[in-house]
Amino acid sequence: MRNRTVGLLVIGIALLIGLIVFWFNRALTDIINSSCSHGSSCPMWGTLNFQTNVGLAVMGLIIAAGLYLVFFAKDDKPPSVIVKTIKQPAAQAAARKPSRENYAAVMRELDEEQRSVLGLVIDGGGAAVQSELVEKTGLGKVKVTRVLDALEVKGLIERRRRGMTNVVVLKTQ
Repeated sequence: MRNRTVGLLVIGIALLIGLIVFWFNRALTDIINSSCSHGSSCPMWGTLNFQTNVGLAVMGLIIAAGLYLVFFAKDDKPPSVIVKTIKQPAAQAAARKPSRENYAAVMRELDEEQRSVLGLVIDGGGAAVQSELVEKTGLGKVKVTRVLDALEVKGLIERRRRGMTNVVVLKTQ
């Protein structure tokens, strides 16, 4: 809630307290007038004045707190997240992006299905969803799983669970 709104709410509560003090004092004044025969020297009048002053002091403090919130308190803002982008030369960015040329020696040692799956992962920028590999290769789910097992044993990829599927990621060499 904003500080201004809270301040106005506090002031409203203070005014309500003031109204209650006023009604209470009227009721006590009526009671004192009907039951006290000493006049203005009756000790009940002193008690009434003390209670009135305490009630008004409390009301004044609450109003002061509300006015502070309305006019002087600053609203807390959530910290903003600053995202810094690092600009890299194009040559560095290209060197980091996997390509089939970077994996040419490795690809020669693989069978056709393994080359196909690894090639799709490389073409996907180093990551691919396992279900997409099944669709793009035309191989069955079980066959793709076995091919991925073999590539994982060779240390070329790793599978990471994401919800109901796996993401296949190239391991950095």
